[in-house]
Amino acid sequence: MNCAMTSVMRALESDGSTVRLNASRPTPELQPGDAVVRPTRVAASALDALIAGVDQAAGVANRLNGFIGVLGRSFVGVVERVENCASNDLVGKRVVGSAVTWCGRCDMCTAGFRMHCRHRTMLGIHGRDGCLAEHLTLPAVNLHVVPNSIDDDCAVFANYLAAALQTARQLTIQGRPYITVLGDGPLGLLMAQVTARMNASVRLLGRHQSKFSKCEKWGIKHRHIDEVGRRADQDIVIDCSGSADGFTTAMALARPRGTVVLKSLLGPSATMPADLSPIVLNELQVIGSWCGPLNEAITELQCGNIDVVSLISRRMRLDEGAAILKAAARPDTITVLVDV
Repeated sequence: MNCAMTSVMRALESDGSTVRLNASRPTPELQPGDAVVRPTRVAASALDALIAGVDQAAGVANRLNGFIGVLGRSFVGVVERVENCASNDLVGKRVVGSAVTWCGRCDMCTAGFRMHCRHRTMLGIHGRDGCLAEHLTLPAVNLHVVPNSIDDDCAVFANYLAAALQTARQLTIQGRPYITVLGDGPLGLLMAQVTARMNASVRLLGRHQSKFSKCEKWGIKHRHIDEVGRRADQDIVIDCSGSADGFTTAMALARPRGTVVLKSLLGPSATMPADLSPIVLNELQVIGSWCGPLNEAITELQCGNIDVVSLISRRMRLDEGAAILKAAARPDTITVLVDV
């Protein structure tokens, strides 16, 4: 296989305020142990648009607006080269990759908490170029081979599904609890599917009627968030809304000594709720939940236990540039699949 790369490539990049397709971006530099991957498909969602600052008026808050570099967080692709590493058996393999990279040397890494590495970078989010490009680099240890039984349309959702599975690992299920998932984006819809298999009564609350048909297909209860009372009767509330309002709603929905799981990235740009007293007065347990096990996500996809294809709202090409993120930011969009 000829693994030579040209010196420039096409990439969808942000300068912190605007997004453009750069047809002559320098190809990424390699470090020992890095793999060069040619993405074949990338999943773009509203979070990617917000990271790039495309839709500041969407009411979704995160601390990552203004990212400078190549965008894109979730991909499936083919390994073309591995730099000075024993992992050359990856060359030619179809892979997905963890969006979080780690140093392997800090106290967190040596204690087994690599996702919390003191020097971590995050693909297309913080400190590392993303995957909306003709090539990307990731440490070979971040890559997972995709079985032939999983097609690209499914494999590209591995990171999203891994994040949902991580939350399931963090929960203790007793009896048949009432679980509410807030948010009808790709993570919320996957979270609803995952928790529905946990001997629980699950409902999803969202704002977009067009997305509720997915829940009907899966047999999961669903309602518009404005139609639901805040009666403090839910055992577990999982906030995938991406908004500070979502956290406020989650606190109002959770019963005393219930659990609130926060999946949203809320930071200085968010209008955080002034009243956090329900956490104290109702003795709520608040759990943060982040990335998860890609190997388990691949297994679930291989078994066909989770429907990810229904999350595809639109297909586009990398050459369509900034229009990709505008499409991803639309209220009726779940995920845009991008052919690179």
